[in-house]
Amino acid sequence: MKHIAVMGYGTIGSGVVEVLERNKEIIAKRVGDEVDVKYVLDLREFPGDPAEDKIVHDFSVIEKDQSVSMVVETMGGLNPAYPFVKACLKAGKHVATSNKALVAAYGTELLEIAKEHHVNFFFEASVGGGIPVIRPLYTSLAGEVVEEITGILNGTTNFILTKMDKAGETFETALREAQDLGYAERNPEADVEGHDTCRKIAILTAMATGHEVNYEHIYTEGITKITDVDFRYADAMGTSVKLFGSSRIQDGTVHAFVVPVMIGKDHPLYSVNDVYNGILVKGNMLGTSMFYGCGAGKLPTASAVVADIIEALNNQGRHVEMGWDRENLTISSMSSSSFRYFVRIKGIADKRVKEVEAVFGKVEVVELDHMDEFAVLTETMTEQEYEIKAKKLPGIRQRIRAELVTV
Repeated sequence: MKHIAVMGYGTIGSGVVEVLERNKEIIAKRVGDEVDVKYVLDLREFPGDPAEDKIVHDFSVIEKDQSVSMVVETMGGLNPAYPFVKACLKAGKHVATSNKALVAAYGTELLEIAKEHHVNFFFEASVGGGIPVIRPLYTSLAGEVVEEITGILNGTTNFILTKMDKAGETFETALREAQDLGYAERNPEADVEGHDTCRKIAILTAMATGHEVNYEHIYTEGITKITDVDFRYADAMGTSVKLFGSSRIQDGTVHAFVVPVMIGKDHPLYSVNDVYNGILVKGNMLGTSMFYGCGAGKLPTASAVVADIIEALNNQGRHVEMGWDRENLTISSMSSSSFRYFVRIKGIADKRVKEVEAVFGKVEVVELDHMDEFAVLTETMTEQEYEIKAKKLPGIRQRIRAELVTV
């Protein structure tokens, strides 16, 4: 029997215990032995819960028990997750985590410690919930030079944007609905300001390049400035607005960013709606592959954690080479990234279009009925070029980066 411990008995932790019980036969077959949850670490008591007799409050019980060969971290945050995970790896225990904040902040160090102690630090569930994307990057796509990763990586923001798109809701109304349904926290900042997506694209970029990525170097912009009026224009143009985490890698240059992007119906991510995630990975030989599914949720995310448990237990005493090294990857300035731009401008199009084209060059004009403004779609230019030109044009009310072609 293989003994494991689960640290944190919230949504994901309880999901891991449930998956291990419900799928115990197939898991035992894949591992070659029964997998038993010996301890569940949490500050709370859970009277009447199936895991009631497994609850412990002292981390050292898990750390010192040599029969526990695998630990699952689903507490979230950095403290005490970081010191607890570090201690488990040093004690010769495999660790699987769903904690993207931990992986983004301390992944390099924890991977090194795991290698040093001949154990594994796995984190499939830290990106994309139940969608397999981390493991394919170091197995199925191991022979590829990854040129781009672009994804809708946060189910909460995608739900909000979908409601604004399909139901005409305002950002505030859609956010309240997401909170009422449990998709968004009472404090939704990590989601709506793009921080969650930023950490995930940092992890994916590190996996793709093999080098450490500092998520704080990735330009990040959330969805709080997107309005229902933007979606009225998008509908007229046959487009939609999605929050993208994107990393584009070419000739040693890496552009990584998190921004709302206006995309057309021909884009593979156009139809990724509600709480679902979609991730495009472009390799130099394979071309573009798409990973799609539940980007969050109790059982989908727990399923990804259990896959890590199986791989770790099948590699007892052996470190699986994956992840990245300590060399810090340079992220290019956002000013050198290129887009087309959707720009809303105060005034009447017929009266201002020549003025606009004198600044931006040739543009496509979009008008809505009964508005004291119009919008244009520019040609491709760098962020720096846009900022310089925009300063010359009074009355700009909104700007959204646009990408109207497939990856």
